[in-house]
Formats: sequence, structure tokens, C-alpha cells
Amino acid sequence: MRVFIAVDINEQVKAAIGRLQEQLKKKREAGPFSTEQVKWVRREAMHLTLKFLGEIDNEQLAAVSKIIEEIAKERKSFELDVESAGFFGGRAAKVLWVGSTRGSEKLCDLAKAIEERLAEAGFPKEEREFSAHLTICRIKDLASGKRLAEEAGKLGSFKAGTVLIDAVKVYQSQLMPTGPVYTVLGNYKLQ
Repeated sequence: MRVFIAVDINEQVKAAIGRLQEQLKKKREAGPFSTEQVKWVRREAMHLTLKFLGEIDNEQLAAVSKIIEEIAKERKSFELDVESAGFFGGRAAKVLWVGSTRGSEKLCDLAKAIEERLAEAGFPKEEREFSAHLTICRIKDLASGKRLAEEAGKLGSFKAGTVLIDAVKVYQSQLMPTGPVYTVLGNYKLQ
């Protein structure tokens, strides 16, 4: 099964991000922007991924769940302000994202603890450093990427709200033609 570890965001923040997505979608009238080449993340699928594991078996899932449960017992819940926006990909964006400010150090520490403990258990370590962000869309073509990069650059200080990070979840991701379907396999409360 295809598995990742994440924290959820609340409906208030999802709604604010949804409004931002709608605002950006309307910008296509002002320049080249192919809706067929931009995949917007559905509101119900929004989460903050801490670690993507890919395909694992039931035995590995049991080990992952135990590790996440142990880490959750060691950590206190915290608030995370979601209030920045940007993109990855150079001059032509490949991914637009919403990021965090206050609380991001705690989120990074949580992700680091998960990364290290899973590496000790034999799971491959991520080569890139963890970046606390919510993907809002993925862009497949250069013209749309350039246009959306320009628009993201004009956003200034986007403020979506505050999220209480009080649990870490292990999710299964099933890829479907209509988009991924996420199923919670484990929900581990922070202290």
C-alpha cells in the first residue's frame, strides 16, 4: 500500500486556501494559463505531509505506526500560523504552495524526529530538507508556470489562519482517475 504521514488542517484554513485558488484561477484571463495543465489540490485532500513512504507492506506499516505513536507521546500539541504563499520551480512555477510562520519550527522538529526514527528502522531518508508547505496546485507547462509564478509573486503576505497541530496521522493514498483517495490508517494524538 502507498503510505504517507501528515498533519491535518482545519476547515477555516482550507476555506481561505480555496478562496486563494479561486482568485488565482480567475487570473488566467489576464495572460497565458492553461487550466488543463494546472492540477488544483481539492479542498478535502489538503494536509501537511511530514513524510512520504511510498509502497510498504503490512509488517512495515505496523513498524511505522508504532514509531509514530511513540513520537506523538513525546510531543506537545502546538499552533501553526498558515500565512505565506510562494512557488517551487524557478521562473516557471511547478508547484504553488502556502506556507507557515509561527509554529513552523515545531513542525520541522516533528518532521525531523519522524525522519530520523524511520531511518533508524530502515526506511530511506529523504534527500531534501523538509519544507513546511501545503501544495495548492501542480503545473505541467511552462507558460502556465510563468504566469502563476508572477501571480504568486504579487500575493504579498497571504494569511489563511491558525491550525492546532494536535495529532499525527498515517494515511494510505490510493491513486484514482479522479484524484487520490486518502484513508486514515492511524491517528496519534500529541500530548
